[in-house]
Amino acid sequence: MTAKSPRSAANNISLMLNVVLGKDRFERGPVNVGELAVEYTRQISPHSHIEQVVAEDLPGCEGALVPGDTKPRRWAIMYDRKQNSGRRAYTIAHELGHFVLHRQLVDEDPHFDGGFHCTKEAVEHGAGRDIEKEANEFAANLLMPLDDYRRCIPSDQLAGFDRLGEAADRYGVSLTAATLRWLEYTTTRAMVIASVDGFALWAKSSEAAFKSGRFLRTKSDLFEMPAASLAARKATSKESLEGVHQKAGIWFPEPTRETCMRSDKYDFELTLLHFEGNAPAYQAEDEIEDSYTQFFRLGAAG
Repeated sequence: MTAKSPRSAANNISLMLNVVLGKDRFERGPVNVGELAVEYTRQISPHSHIEQVVAEDLPGCEGALVPGDTKPRRWAIMYDRKQNSGRRAYTIAHELGHFVLHRQLVDEDPHFDGGFHCTKEAVEHGAGRDIEKEANEFAANLLMPLDDYRRCIPSDQLAGFDRLGEAADRYGVSLTAATLRWLEYTTTRAMVIASVDGFALWAKSSEAAFKSGRFLRTKSDLFEMPAASLAARKATSKESLEGVHQKAGIWFPEPTRETCMRSDKYDFELTLLHFEGNAPAYQAEDEIEDSYTQFFRLGAAG
């Protein structure tokens, strides 16, 4: 683990941006993370900063932070040119996180002699070493500051795909990223599930939903979507987005409000479940995998 907290490092940058651009800066657009990477690192490390952010063909690699051969080192961020804008922003923020948090490893650990070359799995859901999870946490906090997000969608309000889509546009990220970020702070009981061909790939519950026993074990168990679910019966886009009230026993032993968003480009569905009220507190016996670090296991929806 790095001595510097990924969250605090990102929050410090956000505070600086608030001072320079104003607290209403997201009204004018998302973080321009490419420009930020160059200008910010030049300020904090004038002799060893990021010189450029460039698109490249990177087979088997989503992004990279590459050092120069001579010291003081100059750096470059590279991202795979096939990415859409939401994934590109997150990849660049991820690599900036490596610079801020981990660049000393290039001179300390032979494993990083050539820099940080991050696979799709590393960038999208923090697979591998702890530094990948830390870079993901940095990226999420930088692109979607919680203080601003809470003003857009207060923590005690339920959010559908329409509001979450607006948040995705505001922060220049995918719908998946915006939804997972919202689930991190909301006090409502909600859950999102990504599925393909009627089977869940991963699921993420809000803390309130998890503590009331509303979660799915998808890490080790194969979970088949209920036959009545919108995703399983391939409901029309209109019905899926308008949502349906599912009776008790379809998903859990209580009724739930279900909506569904299909990504034709990436051929998967996101299902959003809302549970009413509060349920008796329940704590799982074992820790359920946190899908927050599983950003876009199948690609970004948006």
